[in-house]
Amino acid sequence: MNAAALARHRALIREEALRMGFSHVGFSQAGFLEEEAPRLERWLSGNMHGKMAYMERWFDKRLDPRLLVEGAKSVVSLLYNYFPEKHQPDQVPAISKYAYGTDYHIVIKEKLQALMLHIREHIGEVGGRVFVDSAPVLDRAWAKRSGLGWVGKNSNLIHPKSGSFYFIAELILDLELGQDPPMKDYCGSCTRCIDACPTEAIVAPQVVDGSKCISYFTIELREAIPDKARGTYSDWVFGCDICQDVCPWNRFAIPHNEPRFNSIDEKRLSRSAGEWMEITEDVFRMQFGDSALMRAGLNKIRENVAFISGTGERSAE
Repeated sequence: MNAAALARHRALIREEALRMGFSHVGFSQAGFLEEEAPRLERWLSGNMHGKMAYMERWFDKRLDPRLLVEGAKSVVSLLYNYFPEKHQPDQVPAISKYAYGTDYHIVIKEKLQALMLHIREHIGEVGGRVFVDSAPVLDRAWAKRSGLGWVGKNSNLIHPKSGSFYFIAELILDLELGQDPPMKDYCGSCTRCIDACPTEAIVAPQVVDGSKCISYFTIELREAIPDKARGTYSDWVFGCDICQDVCPWNRFAIPHNEPRFNSIDEKRLSRSAGEWMEITEDVFRMQFGDSALMRAGLNKIRENVAFISGTGERSAE
């Protein structure tokens, strides 16, 4: 492909993605993630994935997108802002900001599919797949390689102009799109995220022991939360934002403009512990059926509420 055509294709994809509401777009050449391979192997061998057995599967595919898309030549990485204008009130069971509104899988996948259609309509028969945290793709590694930021000590991708409250998505295409330059790491000597983590899950810069993370305890773990975690975190019942909230780069975060990421009503974010314990399954499904909270489910959230209230099941671990 000549340089003019490559530049034209890049511009077409970038412009349409930004029009759809994505904040940043970057391009990288599809290939094996050599730097990530030993890191992933050490993370898994250290059992830092806890009970998340699915992380052990598809090791090779996680490291090489060419095993996911035949003939893959490029990875298009996209960031979609989810930083809310309105936050939860204090003194209520806390929900991670990414789960305030409609499940991001639904919202972003629709946009990615529309972007793929746009590419095929204006460039031609392009093969590829869309991904948004739903397949063995190391999204932060690809976003970093695509020049969209650096991976901070809390393992989140950080953009210097707007922080880290982003969903990361990808198009893996059999279309040559070139390679954007990487971005410098600007974390410096700052350790605020490491110091603030109440369960000491950030065991080294850019290394999070998932088995100690509050998000793991409140969403992924399907058995009693280890009693040693009791009292270490205050009010989180779905996810956790602590390591992002304390990050100095998030002083640049601005509210998103995606209506579906807003809570459908104030009650959704201000439900008290007692109200969570009293809600019925039917009401939960009616109010949160399109929400990321469905991943945990009502019973798990109730268990989390009981845990932070000091009345939950105790584990010997």
